[in-house]
Amino acid sequence: MKRKLVSIGNSGIYKYGNIFWMVTGEVSTIYEQNNKIRKVHHLFHLPSFEAAEQLIDRLSKKYNLKSDGRPILNKMSSPEFVEILIEVCKDAIVLPAHAWTSWFGALGGMSGFDSLEECYQDQIKNVFALETGLSSDPAMNWRLSKLDKFTLMSNSDAHSANPWRLGREANVFELKDLTYSEIYDTIKNKDKKRFLFTIETDPNYGKYHFTGHKNCNVFLDPVEAKRLNKICPKCGRKMTIGVLQRVEELADRPEGFVPKDVIPFKNLLPLYEIISFVSGSGELYAKNVIREQNNLIEKFGNELKILLEIPREELAKATNEKVADAIIKVREGRVKFIPGFDGVYGQPIFNDRPVIKQTFISQKDLRQFKC
Repeated sequence: MKRKLVSIGNSGIYKYGNIFWMVTGEVSTIYEQNNKIRKVHHLFHLPSFEAAEQLIDRLSKKYNLKSDGRPILNKMSSPEFVEILIEVCKDAIVLPAHAWTSWFGALGGMSGFDSLEECYQDQIKNVFALETGLSSDPAMNWRLSKLDKFTLMSNSDAHSANPWRLGREANVFELKDLTYSEIYDTIKNKDKKRFLFTIETDPNYGKYHFTGHKNCNVFLDPVEAKRLNKICPKCGRKMTIGVLQRVEELADRPEGFVPKDVIPFKNLLPLYEIISFVSGSGELYAKNVIREQNNLIEKFGNELKILLEIPREELAKATNEKVADAIIKVREGRVKFIPGFDGVYGQPIFNDRPVIKQTFISQKDLRQFKC
């Protein structure tokens, strides 16, 4: 029998096979504010397809929503979008997507703002969460006291060409009832009894973690980038400001500060990418890597169980020793990275030498990262 998406009563949750769904979308607002072009991505959740249709109807009168997988709303400001969204559905959840990303984050260094209040203005009252994004994690966000009131969420994009990246970042809830309203209430009230933790990819792996210039193979930590006034030492052009640099600029707390009653987090990597880097291929599509990944998932049930729970002894029986050790290293936070920069993914190092073809970095620079 053909599967179909089924509404679970009036819960605002839908089911397809054994997977539960919420209505979710992302839009890009591009506009000018304070003599600067702003490019901000917004993530939103809705309790029904009916609400989504109403939003589509409102926006499609002025914009071509089919022009891109993430609709671009030119000359619509962030507060304008939130106002329309809430008018359509007062129970909508809206938050800045990948809030720190250099080019399209609400707090990004290239086109963002110095605070979410500056970004959303009078509509900040309807924004009670932010997405950490691939290049930041909760610990980095905890350094800004003005972000304490926001619930930190972590999500993975559904538009990646690589399906194993689905779920690489996630939110873990323990709910009495699986309903949209309970999820809404949990997020709005930052309820750590129901919101157990987030799953984050190590920020070093993100494409904009360090300040850098990929055309010149240069990436720098915040101290060195500040010393050089964010100017590339090779070509003299301005570098792309990394998330870590941006956090340093806005932080009012020292590194390592942990506020009271925070929701904890765990750093992981997708199973496919762990196997790929351990095997030395680093390829996006490799049959032997996919085969090994699928074998492990078939044996243990699902990827997150493998990454979070299965003991090393059991892993070693199901795969080779290097892969088993790498999974445990990721789980325990013992992986070193070449940091990502200027649109280039970072790279985990499991062996003595990295997979060089996926980085823009010299052999001289690599020496300090050897395990």
